[in-house]
Amino acid sequence: MEHLERCAWFLRGTLVRAAVRRYLPWALVAAMLAGSILKELSPLPECYLSNKRNVLNVYFVKLAWAWTVCLLLPFIALTNYHLTGKAGLVLRRLSTLLVGTAIWYVCTALFSNIEHYTGSCYQSPALEGIRQEHRSKQQCHREGGFWHGFDISGHSFLLTFCALMIVEEMAVLDEVKTDRGHHLHTAITTLVVALGFLTFIWVWMFLCTAVYFHDLMQKVFGTFFGLLGWYGTYGYWYLKSFSPGLPPQSSSLTLKQDTYKK
Repeated sequence: MEHLERCAWFLRGTLVRAAVRRYLPWALVAAMLAGSILKELSPLPECYLSNKRNVLNVYFVKLAWAWTVCLLLPFIALTNYHLTGKAGLVLRRLSTLLVGTAIWYVCTALFSNIEHYTGSCYQSPALEGIRQEHRSKQQCHREGGFWHGFDISGHSFLLTFCALMIVEEMAVLDEVKTDRGHHLHTAITTLVVALGFLTFIWVWMFLCTAVYFHDLMQKVFGTFFGLLGWYGTYGYWYLKSFSPGLPPQSSSLTLKQDTYKK
């Protein structure tokens, strides 16, 4: 437990700062551009992480939204109920996960449609011998072809959105004070460590995507939609009274509780 406490203390000091929430979006944009330029001008040699079948990609990134929801749901429930004591406010805050799910679903469906309507089926990865008879990606792959269209980076979108959402929700830790011997303290500490490591995995895999996969504009659009989903919610809508609201934090806790009641 002592090692868990130390790890949680480090992660709280690293991810809960207001400066992290302020500068992380810009850091992600800079990393995406720098990685993309490196990919174009001086490609790094192939390695384990450049293989789409690597463990982090298969078992974490491809299930990124599921991992994020599974850890944020108990974290939001426990921390918000500890601070407010009101089940209604907790349910209202948990609805952020429904909003996030809707954003994830709409964006991924949009990306898929864009790739479909801008793509064509080819006989080889070198884009030779177009197959006019195959009008969809599924049919093309089923017949052994290779579909090529404008494939907006779903990884860039989802990893950006998930990392920023976790950091926003962890801001509540500025207000959470629990007794070390209490079961609630153990549960929150464990979730802090899990969410912290998950955030580092998302940022690391975002960098790998920038360096090894997709074209520049595909990553630009993917990152843009991730930032748009984050800012449209936490930077705009959640400031309104008719929204799930922001996590209770800083000295304005009482004011925010009153806002939620309106």
